[in-house]
Amino acid sequence: MSRPSAGGDGDGDRRAQSHVVGVAILLAVTAVSMAGLTATVGTVVESNTAGVDADRVAADLDAALEPVAVTGRHRGTVSFTGGRLRTVDRTVRVANASGEVRAVEVGGLVWTDSDHRVAFVAGAVVRGPPGNAVLDAAPPLASSPGTTVLGLGVLGDERVSFAGGGRVPLSTRVTHDRTAYGDGSWRIAVETATPRPWREFFERRGAVTSERDFDGDGVDSVVAEFPGDREFHLVVHRMRLEAGR
Repeated sequence: MSRPSAGGDGDGDRRAQSHVVGVAILLAVTAVSMAGLTATVGTVVESNTAGVDADRVAADLDAALEPVAVTGRHRGTVSFTGGRLRTVDRTVRVANASGEVRAVEVGGLVWTDSDHRVAFVAGAVVRGPPGNAVLDAAPPLASSPGTTVLGLGVLGDERVSFAGGGRVPLSTRVTHDRTAYGDGSWRIAVETATPRPWREFFERRGAVTSERDFDGDGVDSVVAEFPGDREFHLVVHRMRLEAGR
């Protein structure tokens, strides 16, 4: 009977150990890959949820804050699963060749969640972060060669702040005031954190636009200058805002 070689058992042990080490490494790589995949899926789901929230908030703000179509009491609801809804300070200025004629503290209502953002300012709804925002609902503006009529949805100095998900009831009491100004060369300056959609909006209506920070707070105003002399009418739709769970 032949005897096994002296090194036979050692080679088998080494092969077995290599197999165990290989399996351990494979399991470790698999665990790391699954952790990365789980994190990626979680990020995608969170981003998609915030995107759905942004669409819903834009529609809700447009329906809940209707300064032009409503007189008296109006109620609505803004719903979101995450993020924060808060008021901000915003001003709209009207000027002619002689200088500033009127400044209106219009306020604003802004929802943010990560890189998603929706804002109601001066009667318009803008969706998206600065640099990548679109006008979801246009402000009330009518312009012709002889006349410009600007409507402003004004929230004023009311303060609102809600964090996390839920349904936030919004109640407004709307009044209207119209002022007619004479012929002149008119400029409108809207303070906004998302200037691009406002510039595009005014430029499509024949205005020349620029940007300026009037009060030094870091938020620029889009200045729209309309060509030629024209009558200017300013309609202030003032909304007394109440908000609560």
